[in-house]
Amino acid sequence: MSVEDETLYALTGCTAVGKTALALDWAEANDAEIVSCDSLLFYRGLDIGTAKPTREERERVPHHLIDIRDANVAMDIGDYVKLAIATIEGIRSRGKRVLVTGGSGFYLKAFFAPVVDAVVVSPVVREQVLGIEASTGLEGMVRKLEELDPNCRSAVDIENGRRVIRALERCLETGKTIRELKTEFAAQSNLLTEAPKQLVVLTRDRDRLNERITLRVSEMLRSGLIDEVERLKAEGFEANASASGSIGYRETLAHLRGEYSLDELKETVATNTRRLAKKQRTWFRTQLPQGKTIKLDEAGTDLVDTVFE
Repeated sequence: MSVEDETLYALTGCTAVGKTALALDWAEANDAEIVSCDSLLFYRGLDIGTAKPTREERERVPHHLIDIRDANVAMDIGDYVKLAIATIEGIRSRGKRVLVTGGSGFYLKAFFAPVVDAVVVSPVVREQVLGIEASTGLEGMVRKLEELDPNCRSAVDIENGRRVIRALERCLETGKTIRELKTEFAAQSNLLTEAPKQLVVLTRDRDRLNERITLRVSEMLRSGLIDEVERLKAEGFEANASASGSIGYRETLAHLRGEYSLDELKETVATNTRRLAKKQRTWFRTQLPQGKTIKLDEAGTDLVDTVFE
């Protein structure tokens, strides 16, 4: 059986805003399965510090793209897009609706616009660029890029070494200019970008959100965050900067090195989480299409029936 409703329902909002509870209730009421777009839920063992849905919650509603990587193996956005497409096709084949939820803006953006190009840079080209960088530095790479694309300065920040390397690799690999590559990139489409979508962004009063963040951090520490990080450290998760460098984990690693007292750890994680929430609000406003905004502090009790309309 295939599902008639091919809409992708996307529910997002800042960390600690209350996405999980509403997502579970809506999915249960609407015969949906949940696809995570949270960049840390991919990793096995990162449970407490990510507020990962519990076993009981995942038994209530099927969740996908959670616990699919060992903590020392980084997730790539290109891999995520492929996995998300396959997952959604599977959900639809079971006649279920799809609810996408999470607060990681870049992964969520993949459902609305291209986020990764189709150019595969060969090892030969990669070595060529590394050789240019080693022998002539950024200046030499820019000169080479200008040979390939005389208008490159108007299309790429030539002071940014990483962007110059990326542009040079792709120009060498394809023989195309940066603008040609950007045009091709913008024209990409796939199941995620083509599907009809409804987007809802959850918000709260800032003071109330900060209170929830403080409570969440306290609960994480009571639930064993330090022990979790000690175990992950022993398993080598520091090899994955995306995991070990994330909020909650990087501060706890510093605590284990003696850099923070327990009280300092709690306050530092809370402070950094509040800063993350501020960045998330900006991302949702500037990088995603305009959707429906729901302020949970003011929402009524019938929210499950009205969240997507």
